[in-house]
Amino acid sequence: MDITTLLAISLGAILTNNFIFAQFLGICPFLGVSKKIDTAVGMGAAVTFVMGLASAVCFGVNKILVSAGLGYMQTVAFILVIASLVQFVEMFLKKFIPTLYTALGVYLPLITTNCAVLGVALLNVQSDYNFIQSVVYGITGGLGFLLAIFLFAAVREQLEFAETPKAFDGFPIALITAGLMALAFMGFSGLQVW
Repeated sequence: MDITTLLAISLGAILTNNFIFAQFLGICPFLGVSKKIDTAVGMGAAVTFVMGLASAVCFGVNKILVSAGLGYMQTVAFILVIASLVQFVEMFLKKFIPTLYTALGVYLPLITTNCAVLGVALLNVQSDYNFIQSVVYGITGGLGFLLAIFLFAAVREQLEFAETPKAFDGFPIALITAGLMALAFMGFSGLQVW
C-alpha cells in the first residue's frame, strides 16, 4: 500500500473534496447543529464514527453483493447498514453521554439520512477503493465534516454578538457565512502537496 495514496485520499477528503464545502453533502445537520461548538463537535464526532464504520462494513457488504450478482442493491443495502450503525450510536450516546444525546435531539437520527454518510459508501465503490483506502476515506471524510461544522459553529457563535443588518439576522447571515467558507475551501483545490 502506497502511503502517498493514503495521504492524497486523506487530504482530499478533509480539504479539497470536503463533503460540506466541495460536494455539498450533509448540509442539513451542518446548518442545524452548528449553533454551538460543543453540539457541533459531538455531531461531527458521531458522523465521523458512523462514516468510518459504514465504510468498513459497506466494503464487505458490497463485495458480497457483487459476488452474488446483486450489485444493483448497493444503495438499499448501504442505507440499511447506515441505519443500523446510527441506531447503535444513538443507544450508546443515550446510555453513556445523555447530555450530548439530548443536545443533538432530532439531528442524531438524521445521520441515517445524512447524504454524506451514504455518499462516502457510494464514492468508495465508485472510486474502486480497497478496504484500507475505504476506511481511510470514510474516517477522513468524517474529519473533514467535523472540521467544517466546528469552524462554522465557531463563526456562528461570534455572529450572535455581531451587528448585522436586520435583513441578515439569523439564518441569512449563516448562509452567507457558509458560502464564504466554501469559497475559502476552494482555495485548497489548487494546493500542490508534493
